[in-house]
Amino acid sequence: MIPVEEARQRILAGVAPLPAETVALPDALGRVLAADAAARRTQPWAALSAMDGYAVRAADVADVPAVLTEIGRVPAGTTFDGAIGPGECVRIFTGAPLPDGADAIVIQEDTEREEVASGARVTVRESAPAGRFVRPAGLDFREGEVLLPAGTLMTARHIGLAAAMNLPWLRVHRRPRVAILATGDEIVMPGEPVGPSQIVSANGPSLSAVVTACGGVPVSLGIAPDDPQALAARVADARGADLLVTTGGASVGEHDLIREGLGGGDTGDNGLALDFWRIAMRPGKPLLFGRISAMPMLGLPGNPVSTLVCALLFLRPLLFALQGVHLPEAPVTASLGRELPANDRRQDYLRAALSREADGTPVATPFARQDSSMVATLARADCLVVRPPNAPAARAGETVEIVPFEAGLTRL
Repeated sequence: MIPVEEARQRILAGVAPLPAETVALPDALGRVLAADAAARRTQPWAALSAMDGYAVRAADVADVPAVLTEIGRVPAGTTFDGAIGPGECVRIFTGAPLPDGADAIVIQEDTEREEVASGARVTVRESAPAGRFVRPAGLDFREGEVLLPAGTLMTARHIGLAAAMNLPWLRVHRRPRVAILATGDEIVMPGEPVGPSQIVSANGPSLSAVVTACGGVPVSLGIAPDDPQALAARVADARGADLLVTTGGASVGEHDLIREGLGGGDTGDNGLALDFWRIAMRPGKPLLFGRISAMPMLGLPGNPVSTLVCALLFLRPLLFALQGVHLPEAPVTASLGRELPANDRRQDYLRAALSREADGTPVATPFARQDSSMVATLARADCLVVRPPNAPAARAGETVEIVPFEAGLTRL
């Protein structure tokens, strides 16, 4: 058995981001930029008013009250033809460009306007220094500035920025196509008749959801029975995918079936070149990884909890690496909510609920039962508590490393 971190490194070794493609801006949500994106305009394009009021020369309102002559109006979306001279002002609205000669805005609440025969007279009650309520040109960004570097995972915030940058198209990495194959005579799909010795497959749908949540495109290959020829036929359907993920058929008793069905360990074009099998972890020990020709193959355990834990720890970073995303490596910690016995030589991942102390400190409380078949317990969990190999008994209140589910299977 190899350690968890070594397994992760070997899975990610040599993984390169998938080729780029061009997509329309609305379709870029959840995609990863394959090239730097630079602004095509300056924002704002000119000095703009940040408030409704009057555009003035700061020198004219240094001493108040000051009486100015209104010489025009400039709503947002228009410009003022002309310039402001001494003793003059222009009625202006939020977002409108400042007239030539103006360098400050007096908000309308600080003024009194009076109609006179020559037009209007404005009395300013509060002074406004130069720059008051003015958004200078380029305050947000300037044309040519790279604001979205390659590797950016596009969220709604980034979509809004790209739109403001006047970018209708973006270059992004292609979504990884992931073929998903469940194995086992005892497995049936949800909704199908369930025999007395059969179970409903939770792994296929849950893995498809993980792939989708991590930006990939799931391709279901259905369920392969425990027959080498049938398994090989289903795997043949995965050709053209960027990754093959199987569930089941990787434990001690079934490992020979997987290898025989995928080519008997042959390293030719049609065979599985096995990199490793079995990891010193719980749940998820019988995990295997290799390649079928150039296609990576990740063999996950059959128990549904083991499947999702392994998907979080190994499939997710692999999918992100294929899209050019580098996950943060800083560990997340919490206070332990209950005492735990000493651990054995396998790294343990305990399903736990998260709460918070009065001071905001997160508290992770592992559930009493950790059976790898209990999907209801997994659904109630907020995180996994990580117990290193041979860890001594732990008391409540000790700091432990956790793997949050929310950060693990969603794209924020």
